[in-house]
Amino acid sequence: MQYGELDAVSKPVSRVVQGMIMLSDTRQDEASRLLDAAFEAQITGFDTAHAYGGGSSERAFGRWVADRGIRDRVVLLDKGAHPYDGRSRVTPDDITADINDSLDRLGFDHIEIYLLHRDDPNVPVGEIVDALNAHHAAGRIGAFGGSNWTHDRIAAANAYARDNGRTGFAVSSPQLSLAEMLEEPWDNCVSISGPHGTAARRWYADNDVAVFAWSSLGRGFLSGAFTRENLSGDVSGSPLRDARMVQRCYASDDNFRRLARLRQIADERGLSVPQLALGYVLNLPLDAYALAAGYDARQCGQNAAATEVALSEAEMAWLELRRDAR
Repeated sequence: MQYGELDAVSKPVSRVVQGMIMLSDTRQDEASRLLDAAFEAQITGFDTAHAYGGGSSERAFGRWVADRGIRDRVVLLDKGAHPYDGRSRVTPDDITADINDSLDRLGFDHIEIYLLHRDDPNVPVGEIVDALNAHHAAGRIGAFGGSNWTHDRIAAANAYARDNGRTGFAVSSPQLSLAEMLEEPWDNCVSISGPHGTAARRWYADNDVAVFAWSSLGRGFLSGAFTRENLSGDVSGSPLRDARMVQRCYASDDNFRRLARLRQIADERGLSVPQLALGYVLNLPLDAYALAAGYDARQCGQNAAATEVALSEAEMAWLELRRDAR
């Protein structure tokens, strides 16, 4: 496992971060077994959100941490201010309510990395930066930033912070994978994958903002389970998780070409397809972390091993379809 460091986070952060959207405190034993497997694979970063399961994911994680006595050894990435019932909630009051609610569910006094789950471009960045700085100064959150924020809005937020003596966004969480997103899986998603994301990726590299890539396996498109055949026609009865979403958002000719090349290198190296797909994200010229939801001990171990994957510039260009030969 390889680890990174973030200002305002006192512990190393694993480059692969375990997603926890599937966890429920009503199935605590199952949740704890999965979290044990991730931790045993040397994953120290864990990703959840105020919106996941109506708080069930946060409660399950908090109970596991308390039961194992490892609060000083794990790094939590939590998210809030998600829209509910059609109402945008990127306001100082909603941010405060969600942070307090999340801390109560978790049983924690602070969250190491805190992200706003969505943006509302109608809200001036100054109001948002000031609200997050107040919670940062009070010790309730460490590093902070935005999920599904454009790099232009983050640049505006950081310009305001710089001009007003505030702390700026240190973290962003857009969708990023080898597979290019064709359309949003949900409203107001931001992707920096593929050729259209080149300018955003360059901005992150130039401005030292860490990227925590969600859906770094393209919602499972890069898991190795999907093919042209099982994503053609009506997939409503498919046994594969999220088949309809994957078909809608990722099943393009270019993405199948990328997947075939990924599989070829993985086979040559004796790696799994998802290992190499995560390795691709971690080999980009960014301060990158890959969010991946391992569902069992085998997947957690394979995901963790992706931090050891090294790809040459020629291999990266070939996977990205920028050249025809390695």
